[in-house]
Amino acid sequence: LLYVPRDMPEPNTPTYTEAVVNAALPAIEASAGRAFMLFTSLRAMREGYDRLKEAFARSGLDYPLLMQGEGSRTDLLERFRRLGNAVLVGSQSFWEGVDVRGEALSLVVIDKLPFAPPDDPVMEERLAAITRAGRNAFMTYQLPHAAISLKQGAGRLIRDERDRGALVICDPRLIGKSYGRKLIAALPPMRLTRDAAEVEAFLRST
Repeated sequence: LLYVPRDMPEPNTPTYTEAVVNAALPAIEASAGRAFMLFTSLRAMREGYDRLKEAFARSGLDYPLLMQGEGSRTDLLERFRRLGNAVLVGSQSFWEGVDVRGEALSLVVIDKLPFAPPDDPVMEERLAAITRAGRNAFMTYQLPHAAISLKQGAGRLIRDERDRGALVICDPRLIGKSYGRKLIAALPPMRLTRDAAEVEAFLRST
């Protein structure tokens, strides 16, 4: 199930990560942990971890909370599998090459569409070269690369034919922008919902 929450602020607003955590929290509770929260920047990852920690304490939720950087990726994944109800907060290194099969992982939350930062000097020059060649840099480079990254992030959820779970993409551009259809089409086949109650009921049955 693909869930895109309603009423999310634009991704560049200062309160965006707080809104991501608030949107994800009912799904995490319905899933009894067993979740990855994937962020597109280290700063957002750290803020997300802190806000989740506060929210868990406030709500009396005792799911183990793990964060990228607390140990090697191998150690973190081993702890995640062993615990069975953990929430792992990660950034780029957990978007690909991570394999957790079965019920230990039933929910993947992605904060933003993974567009490469345009102010990166290498990226800036590459986009300028594409534009100089008379092509649309966004449509020919940035969008296809974001689609690949998004598919890799979604791929953490479904590792074999028996896996079930929910993918939550919090970014409102997935629905609000015309290019969102291309990104959805790049994902594995999933039913799309905007209904929080539907995703919570689905996760409780998973």
